[in-house]
Amino acid sequence: MGQWRITGVNEHPVGRSLRDAAAGRFPPVDGRWEEVPPWRPGIEAVVAFTGHAVLAVAADHGIDLAALGVDGLGGAHHPRVALALAGAAGWIDSLDAVLVAYGIGSAGAQPALVERPDLAAHHRVEFAAAVRDDVQVLGRRSGSALVTLGRGIGGLAELGVELGPDDGPGSGAELITAALTEVPRGDVAVAAVAPGNARALRAFLGGGFRPVASVQLIRPAR
Repeated sequence: MGQWRITGVNEHPVGRSLRDAAAGRFPPVDGRWEEVPPWRPGIEAVVAFTGHAVLAVAADHGIDLAALGVDGLGGAHHPRVALALAGAAGWIDSLDAVLVAYGIGSAGAQPALVERPDLAAHHRVEFAAAVRDDVQVLGRRSGSALVTLGRGIGGLAELGVELGPDDGPGSGAELITAALTEVPRGDVAVAAVAPGNARALRAFLGGGFRPVASVQLIRPAR
């Protein structure tokens, strides 16, 4: 199985900021915020770094965001901002931590994971396909643990994982490390993890990911 690779779509401003953050170069801590276009049609987002926020929203949203208190110091994630962007019938995702890691690549070795189309009906896969592009479903050769790998936040490779009932302690970090071999060495991969999902957060930290930002996805119906 060939490695998953982005081709020319990871130059979105949020993607650039996340790649810079992975290298230790963060946006200025100036309390400001900026607007950029969405990276995926129909999905908007609020992304916050320390002291700086980026709103990936449609240009014609018609909302006075400043009047709602948007700033780079937490105001961008205020519930009233998400409600205004979503509209009465829109969808608002959970507020997630954004973590980044570098792809490991396989260097011609036997792939640690294989394609698992038999797991494509899993709710994790359905969710990934609804908010990301080019989603692949991977897993071990047996068992129900799965990895989704697609083009997600900012156009970067985004991982999601789901362990099976027989997976024990440490299995999450092992699965995440295996998934990073599917990302070319040096490419940045991201993951969005709800802070309350402490098990998943520990797994991604154990698999080499580091927190750099936060994100809340919105499917507007304004």
